[in-house]
Amino acid sequence: MARYIGPKTRIARKFGEPIFGADKVLSKRNYPPGQHGNSRKRKTSEYGVQLKEKQKAKYTYGVLERQFRNLFAKASRTKGITGEVLLQLLESRLDNVVYRLGFAPTRAAARQLVSHRHIVVNGAVVNIPSYQVKAGDVVGVREKSKSLEVIAASLSGFNHSKYPWIEFDAASQAGKFLHMPDRADIPENIKEQLIVELYSK
Repeated sequence: MARYIGPKTRIARKFGEPIFGADKVLSKRNYPPGQHGNSRKRKTSEYGVQLKEKQKAKYTYGVLERQFRNLFAKASRTKGITGEVLLQLLESRLDNVVYRLGFAPTRAAARQLVSHRHIVVNGAVVNIPSYQVKAGDVVGVREKSKSLEVIAASLSGFNHSKYPWIEFDAASQAGKFLHMPDRADIPENIKEQLIVELYSK
């Protein structure tokens, strides 16, 4: 499936936030890219603000438009606050859970680990990044993949306690998805209500 593989700094500068992680260029050039990026900006319309928030969420979680629209439709059918449910569905994607467990330094790297069959869910290999992890599922590294340098380097010094909805066991290199995260625990700077308003037009 097609996926954005262009310059990540360009996207981070577009939103003015390090949505792909620490970015040295963004800290020096905290203004939009392009010839007129540093010039005076025109006022963005309400629709423009809502669209930008949706784009930010899509780039942050590495989800394409059709996937995102399907997740929103699922969230709107689910009991609860639609915006919060949408973020919970994004957080429970397997590639994101792998990233939250510290097996990979970025979501893109986590997606690659899943696609290359290095990750198991409840002991079975799952190679679908969009797989929805459920409460009680145990996500770990395949036995023969535990020696991978990228995983060891990423786990080194990783603080698992910052995500209370995941319980990590260092000995088995596996984590249990305890429950859907509360909105207050999700660290992403996304105004989900703007996305709800955009799709409600």
